[in-house]
Amino acid sequence: MKRERIRDFRRKLLIFLAVVGPGIITANVDNDAGGIYTYSVAGARFGYSLVWTLIPITVALIVVQEIVARMGVVTGKGLADLIREEYGFRTTFILMACLLAADLGNTISEFAGLASGMSVFGISRYIIVPLGAILVWALVVKGTYRFVEKVFLVACVFYIAYPISCFLAHPAWKEAVVSTVRPSLESGHSYLYMIIGLVGTTIAPWMQFYLQSAVVEKGIKVKDWLYSRWDVIVGCIGTDVVAFFIIVACAATLYASGHREIRDAGDAALALRPLAGSAASALFAFGLANASLFSACILPLATAYYVCEGLGLESGINKRVEEAPAFYWLYTSLIVLGALAVVVLTERMQVPIILLSQVINGIMLPFVLIFMLRLSNREDLMGQYKNTRVFNAIAWVTCAVMIILTLLLVGASFFP
Repeated sequence: MKRERIRDFRRKLLIFLAVVGPGIITANVDNDAGGIYTYSVAGARFGYSLVWTLIPITVALIVVQEIVARMGVVTGKGLADLIREEYGFRTTFILMACLLAADLGNTISEFAGLASGMSVFGISRYIIVPLGAILVWALVVKGTYRFVEKVFLVACVFYIAYPISCFLAHPAWKEAVVSTVRPSLESGHSYLYMIIGLVGTTIAPWMQFYLQSAVVEKGIKVKDWLYSRWDVIVGCIGTDVVAFFIIVACAATLYASGHREIRDAGDAALALRPLAGSAASALFAFGLANASLFSACILPLATAYYVCEGLGLESGINKRVEEAPAFYWLYTSLIVLGALAVVVLTERMQVPIILLSQVINGIMLPFVLIFMLRLSNREDLMGQYKNTRVFNAIAWVTCAVMIILTLLLVGASFFP
C-alpha cells in the first residue's frame, strides 16, 4: 500500500512538472521594472503599512489567471481568438490596436529598467540595452517553445535575489508580519493612490492573453487541468511573496532612514547601499536587471501572440519564421523600437510614453475582464468547466473592484 502511494505521488509529481510553466512564468513577469518600482515606493513612503494589500491582491490575481488558463485548456484557443470568433473582427481589431500601443510603452519601460539596474554596476545603457535586445530576440526567434520555457523558468529562480536582499536589510519582522494580517488604513490622496498603483500593477491586460496562449501552445489537456490550476496558484503566490520582500526591504531601510523619494527601481537599489550594505544593493539591482530582461522578452511575445490570434494569423514559437512571418516581425519590431527608444530618447522624453501606456492599460483592462467573464460562463463553450455560482460571484466582485480602482487610477493620471 505504501509503495502504491509513493508510485502515485511520483506519477502526479511528474505530470505537474510536465504541465508547470505558463502560470509561474506569467505571474513572475508581473514583477517587472514598473512593478518593482511600485513596490519599492510603497515601502519607502509608507513603511510596512501597505503590506496587507498583498493578500486580497493575490486572491484577485489567482481568480483572474485561473479563468484564462481554464479557457485555454478547455477550448484549445487563445483569448484573442475567442474574442474574434464571438464578438467579431472590428471589436477585436480596436482592442488589439489599443493593447499594441500600450505594450510598446511597456516594452520601453522594461528596457529602461534594464538600463537602470545595470547602471548600479557602472554599465552604460548604450551597451547593455542593445545587448539585451539581441539576447531576447535570439532566444525566441531561434528557440523552440520547450527551450524558451525552460530559460524563463530559470529566470524565475533569480527572483530569490529580493528575499536575500531583504534579509540583509534586517527588517522588523514582527511588525512586517503583523502588518500583513492586520489592515492599516490611512487618509489622504497619496495613500489611496498607492493602493490603486499596487492593484493596477498586478493585473494587466497582456497577462491574460499570454497565459491563455502559452497554455494552448504547451498543449495541456483537460485531464491535466488540475495540475495547470496549481501552476497558476503557485505562480501567483510566489510573485506576491517576492513583492512582500521588496516592500519590507524598502520599509526597513529607505522609510526608516527618511529617504522616501526614489525616481526608479535602480534609485532604490543605490539608496540601499549605505543603509543595508553593498551586497543588498547589488542583489536588488541584479533582481531588477533580471526582471526587466525577462519582461522585455515576455511582453513583446505576448503582444505578438494576441495580435496575430486576433487577426487570424499564424503564431507560436514552435513555428518557423516562414510559417508565421507576422508573428516574428511584430515581435522583432517591438523589441527594436523599445530598445531604440531607451538608447535615443532622454528619460524625460520616455516618461510620457510610459505613462500613456499605463493609462491605455487601465482603460482596456475592464473590457478584457468582461470579455473573459462572459466567455468563461458560456456553457456551449466551456461545458462543465464554466464558472460555478460561487466562483462566478468572486470573479465578478473582483472584476468590479478592478474596474473601480482602474478608473480611479486613470483619473489620477490625468488629475494628480
